[in-house]
Amino acid sequence: MSEQKVALVTGALGGIGSEICRQLVTAGYKIIATVVPREEDREKQWLQSEGFQDSDVRFVLTDLNNHEAATAAIQEAIAAEGRVDVLVNNAGITRDATFKKMSYEQWSQVIDTNLKTLFTVTQPVFNKMLEQKSGRIVNISSVNGLKGQFGQANYSASKAGIIGFTKALAQEGARSNICVNVVAPGYTATPMVTAMREDVIKSIEAQIPLQRLAAPAEIAAAVMYLVSEHGAYVTGETLSINGGLYMH
Repeated sequence: MSEQKVALVTGALGGIGSEICRQLVTAGYKIIATVVPREEDREKQWLQSEGFQDSDVRFVLTDLNNHEAATAAIQEAIAAEGRVDVLVNNAGITRDATFKKMSYEQWSQVIDTNLKTLFTVTQPVFNKMLEQKSGRIVNISSVNGLKGQFGQANYSASKAGIIGFTKALAQEGARSNICVNVVAPGYTATPMVTAMREDVIKSIEAQIPLQRLAAPAEIAAAVMYLVSEHGAYVTGETLSINGGLYMH
């Protein structure tokens, strides 16, 4: 087994995912990054833009909604690396609509991607961590999984489900030195958010006590705390990074 620690990250090519990968690589981790087939052409561009070497990242090209294929691909990647020390479940989508107008397809797409794939990705990783008798799992939820959000019944339900899943898995993993936690970001300055109209961004910031969006690096830093030696006594918890938007 290699001495280099290995972290599997879903949603790695997104704004928050990229920063999580950057900080993990800086800390000496090898990354296993899941990539959906439609993003395949972005791999090389992403490596260059992030300043990564080919040896820093192993890409797993798979649709996480295809349970059998994705499970097999993840197991193969873990076997190739010989270990997995960290899992960051970061993949997620939105399909916003008021519940009155929400289609079953909009509901299912969000639940399938945000919640059902959590099983597909986590089970093979968790089983390997049980063998190793160590591991850290960080699931990315959202402030809206804590407080709910108008027009996001599907998204809020999926992100709240992640929190319940985390608390249950933390109890199962504790005796094997596996810590399982949640990071729940608030509004974050990812490319998708900063592309919005300036007046929309200002209206969002006005709702936040700290009067600004989070930086992706601040979300990634919370993840890094939980996977570091300093987070060794934290499990089953939700770490909210939302500028005071929701206090609980």
